[in-house]
Amino acid sequence: MKLNRRSEEPTSIAFLSVITCGFGAIILLLIIAKSEPPISEEIKDDPLVDKIGDLQSELFKVQFMLEEKTLRASEQEKRLNLLKEENAKIEKELQIITTLIAKNRSERENLSKLKLAQQTLTKEMRDLYRRNKKTRTDLVGGVPIDSEYIVFIIDTSGSMFRYAWPTVIKQFEDTLKVYPKVKGIQILNDMGSYMFPNYRDSWIPDSASRRKMIVDKLKTWNAFSNSSPAEGISKAIESFYSAEKKISLYVYGDEFTGSSIKQVVEHVASVNRTDASGKPLVRIHAIGFPVMRAQVPHLQHTGIKFATLMRELALNNGGTFVGLNAFR
Repeated sequence: MKLNRRSEEPTSIAFLSVITCGFGAIILLLIIAKSEPPISEEIKDDPLVDKIGDLQSELFKVQFMLEEKTLRASEQEKRLNLLKEENAKIEKELQIITTLIAKNRSERENLSKLKLAQQTLTKEMRDLYRRNKKTRTDLVGGVPIDSEYIVFIIDTSGSMFRYAWPTVIKQFEDTLKVYPKVKGIQILNDMGSYMFPNYRDSWIPDSASRRKMIVDKLKTWNAFSNSSPAEGISKAIESFYSAEKKISLYVYGDEFTGSSIKQVVEHVASVNRTDASGKPLVRIHAIGFPVMRAQVPHLQHTGIKFATLMRELALNNGGTFVGLNAFR
């Protein structure tokens, strides 16, 4: 009997599908699996690291120096502006000085004319010379020296102290020399302030040592002053007037800043009484220091006022006015 063999069946489709799905799943797993890049280790011995650090430090230093230079430049600019302002002020002052120099030239010409005019005798001066033709033995340089008590009234203003003080001291010493011996001395400034407050309203006894003491004190005496002798004269007469004493006032000054010469003359006449013969018991002498002549013309009027006032007071009160030719 003939055996019929069954033919082999082809590979099952289901088996192949399973295998295919398995491979696909593996591939998907590989695709979706998280991939991390490989960690690269820092190369620690890289020579650029140190170089970069040095460059950064250098950069910081340059930035700091730049800030400092910027600050200095700002300060120098401020100083430059200040110097420019000062330079502008100096230029203005230079212009003023140049103008003053030009004025001084014309003033010197005026002073020369004034000196010539001063040498011309006025009618009043000639009358005075005629009146005093008789020789007197009690005069030194035209100044009466018959007094037993003398009061010095000295202008201690800045103009006198700065420009004429050595001459003031010399004139003071020369005046004392013509009075070898007196019964009392007193020194006030033009405001009526005492050189020696402990001798207020009293006489300083005369002696060689006291005269030296007065001269030494005078060298540095710089009391406040308003450059007007009226107060000092009134103070001296009111404090030391006495019918039994022969007193002379010596007024040293360079200017009169008061408002009225007439008012001062009338006030002195009211306080300086006269004796039975009509002569004032307190003589008033004056010495004028021409400090104001060194000023510009419009500032010389106070010096002219002083000379006018003291000349009138000396004439009315038995004294003499002497105007010096120079204050140095």
